[in-house]
Amino acid sequence: MSGKTHQELLQKYAEAIVKVGLNIRAGQRLIITLAATRGVPYQFAPLVREVAKAAYAVGAKYVEVLWSDEEMMRLRVQNAPRDSFDEYPTWQVDAVMKMIENGDALLSINGSNPDLLGGLDPEIVGAMQRTHLNHYSRVGERVTTNAVNWCVVAAAGEEWAKKIFPDLEPEKAQQKLWDAIFETTRIDQPDPIAAWEAHIVNLRKRGKYMQAKQYTGLHYSAPGTDFTLGLPNGHQWISAQSMAQNGVIFTANMPTEEVFTLPDRNRADGIVTSTFPLSYGGTLIEDFQVTFENGRIVKVNAKKGEAALQRLVDTDEGSHRLGEVALVPASSPIAKRGHLFYNTLYDENASCHIAIGRAYRFTLTGGAELNDEEFVSAGGNVSLNHVDFMIGSPKMDIDGIKKDGSREPVMRQGEWAFEA
Repeated sequence: MSGKTHQELLQKYAEAIVKVGLNIRAGQRLIITLAATRGVPYQFAPLVREVAKAAYAVGAKYVEVLWSDEEMMRLRVQNAPRDSFDEYPTWQVDAVMKMIENGDALLSINGSNPDLLGGLDPEIVGAMQRTHLNHYSRVGERVTTNAVNWCVVAAAGEEWAKKIFPDLEPEKAQQKLWDAIFETTRIDQPDPIAAWEAHIVNLRKRGKYMQAKQYTGLHYSAPGTDFTLGLPNGHQWISAQSMAQNGVIFTANMPTEEVFTLPDRNRADGIVTSTFPLSYGGTLIEDFQVTFENGRIVKVNAKKGEAALQRLVDTDEGSHRLGEVALVPASSPIAKRGHLFYNTLYDENASCHIAIGRAYRFTLTGGAELNDEEFVSAGGNVSLNHVDFMIGSPKMDIDGIKKDGSREPVMRQGEWAFEA
């Protein structure tokens, strides 16, 4: 690493989260949500406290935290009455919505155990997840329109670290995961803020190139993948930074290596094969394929976790369709580490990916002003879910489809096929 102590790196990480991720403005409030295992204070309190200090340093007037213990979910599935899974703590959603309505900032810290709900009754797990999605959809809808500045980051949870580095002692595994987080979020560099600014400029150049092309679709070719998706009129290629409706420019994900937009919900055909496992709702889904016809998922199969994947698709009608397409070179800093993270925030930034479910309104020109029916008519997708899964590899080629039907290279062997 950089020679700095863990505490010094943690402070730099918090500063980058506040200044680059959220870009908190003086007078804003901040709400932080997180879940952890083996005792919240032991796990993530040091980072939360550093974020709070950094937020107050730039003028935030209040910082609040919604702590939760993810083991409570497993205990609930194992022990609660089977007819009780429509119960939900709506006060949490109400609290977050009040912050959004006030124009405040949202930070989500994740570091969950990828196998948390593995081996449990899939029917009960599905009921619990649907209840959460139904109640939390109010927040999801505001996030997809960039109502406020928001950001998702990770912290090195013990169970997550053990999943990635199973041969190490728990403490060493956790420290190695922290080192990976600091490296991939540029915190180990001499000036992390400057490094982020340069990275954002480079991503923006890729986005501008794709925007200027205005392809009508993309075709993917790789072992186990032969897939074409359409791009709707007015699609917007986004990279790293966005402008929130409260006037703040922010970076929603740290790390981020992607350039992304929305696909046409009615135009997706062929088969895609996953190249990374998908951790969804505490279950790890591995070695899976998804088949599309006329935009709709018509078949899924997986060597592990197929029931969870089918449950995801069956959440609602929108979960049978796509809401995001993202391009990431196979040589991204996260891919270069050579190991899986079993966490979508990280693995999606090592690979081209697509997302089942809800589209971000800001990826369509004027999308934030459209109601659901108008958004769907324009090619956007509405769903309770938004779940990315990874399909890219060093063996993938992607072509852009032009308005006259001709094609030109976008990616070759997993790398950009153009200069920007």
